[in-house]
Amino acid sequence: MSGLLFNILIGLVTSVISGGGVWLWERGKRTRSLHRKAAFFGLEGGAPCVVVMSDKYSKPGSVARHDVHAVVDVVMLGRELGSPVSIRRGREFTESNGARTEFCIGGPISDANPRTGGHLATYLPGVTLLPYGPGPDSMAFLIGGERFRCDRRHQERALVAKFRPDPASRPIFVVCGHTSIANRAAVHFMTHRYQELARALESAERFCVVIKLDAIETYGYEAASLERDVTLAAFTAAAS
Repeated sequence: MSGLLFNILIGLVTSVISGGGVWLWERGKRTRSLHRKAAFFGLEGGAPCVVVMSDKYSKPGSVARHDVHAVVDVVMLGRELGSPVSIRRGREFTESNGARTEFCIGGPISDANPRTGGHLATYLPGVTLLPYGPGPDSMAFLIGGERFRCDRRHQERALVAKFRPDPASRPIFVVCGHTSIANRAAVHFMTHRYQELARALESAERFCVVIKLDAIETYGYEAASLERDVTLAAFTAAAS
């Protein structure tokens, strides 16, 4: 073999080894990223999850368009992590989440999702949802003495909480927005920016945060940001 051919062969072999090493490194990096994501959402090993949907508050039996998009985001998350997803209605799902990660989407106002109301009353005693009505406190979240108000279609908020109830082996995520677009914004923020959320939390095993949605008329559901970590206040019973 001539020196030229030998050098070409060495170059080809080196390229193959180098390319293979980069591919393996990238594959390992993605695998580690997916494992971290699955751990955050309690979906390790392709564990199943259940989405509990809210009815449209003004039309029982129907679902708001933005809530449908929120469910699609969870379904896509399940597909990415190899987790089967089932969908149930909040008015009908009256059992433990058991070995399934639960995503309970939508608030209990007007009995739209009574399961959310049950979760809040049982596991987040420091959270009060003020009723719909006239005045600036309509539908506000009252947490630790602070009001998180709703300026509909301008600035809205959603409460996002994670906890694991006994005797279930998987967590529950509660997404309780002022309106359906706030629900969608919170789910999108959580599923697409979970690393940012995880870094801001003291613990990713149990938390409660407020997601704020600004400039809705301009930026829609994508204008979401983490406003406050209210974990301590939310999981502590409010003083009388």
